[in-house]
Amino acid sequence: MSSALVFFTDLSAAPGKAQRELLTLASRFGTAVVAAATEISAEAREAIAGYGIGTALQAANPGRGFGEHELAVLDAALQHTDADLVLLGNDSFSRELGARIAVRRNAAIVTDVIDVSAELIATKDELAGSYTASAKSTTGVLIAAVKPNSIEDAPAGSAGTVQVTDLVLGDAAAPKVSIVAVEEKVASERPSLSEARVVVAGGRGVDGDFGPLEDLADALGAAIGASRAATDAGWISHDAQVGQTGVTVSPQLYISAGISGAIQQKAGMQTSKYIIAVNKDVDAPVFDIADLGIVGDLAKVLPQAAAEIRRRRA
Repeated sequence: MSSALVFFTDLSAAPGKAQRELLTLASRFGTAVVAAATEISAEAREAIAGYGIGTALQAANPGRGFGEHELAVLDAALQHTDADLVLLGNDSFSRELGARIAVRRNAAIVTDVIDVSAELIATKDELAGSYTASAKSTTGVLIAAVKPNSIEDAPAGSAGTVQVTDLVLGDAAAPKVSIVAVEEKVASERPSLSEARVVVAGGRGVDGDFGPLEDLADALGAAIGASRAATDAGWISHDAQVGQTGVTVSPQLYISAGISGAIQQKAGMQTSKYIIAVNKDVDAPVFDIADLGIVGDLAKVLPQAAAEIRRRRA
């Protein structure tokens, strides 16, 4: 049977939702090993064991250049395990690592993956979810960057123990890129945009006021997203941008408010399971892909929706 290596850049705390989905996928293969570019915490070890995975590799980060340590850990983990499949997150940093190790190892990389079969055939979204494609490596190792919300989190139910081994990386050359400053982002109680099961996104139609969207998001336990027009206007930070040049999301529910639905925006959210659109313009392109369309003023529609949700949950 095939062997899988699931790689995390950080396991110093309990695994998040997207990480647990990768553990679920890895556990389907004959042999599964976890590798982390940090020390693996006690909480993370307990979680790993819950998926029936008994082997983990770790290497503490000495703080050298951007991506150099993570690349070295991934390379050493592949040498240690000789895995047939490498599972990564689908964020930009992990995709870059995957591409670099693919070149180094003459491996194949597939991004936007939504599943991998026992025969190592990856299923992925194409053209913003317009269709799906199946891909198989012709060079040996398959590296798959898996989209969040694609795999149903399913622990094995019987936790054993995890044998953790420290990877020996050897002497590294001086990094070509070094980190000169780090600025911590303001913590938010809302879920991560890329992992959220529900996303409420606003565009030019919010006219600078994300208040109604934030109120609805809080009622739903949702993440806040935005179009490029909204982020370029400075109404919300750029890390909230959903679209071709922003974050790609695939939640169970995507609520689009005041967004026309140009192709660049569709590229980032079209694979959402259920889409609700609110827009004043009855001809807005977003209505072409929406499961439910509401022609109206978002400043009136969203507060009513939030109030009704809270009333029903009371």
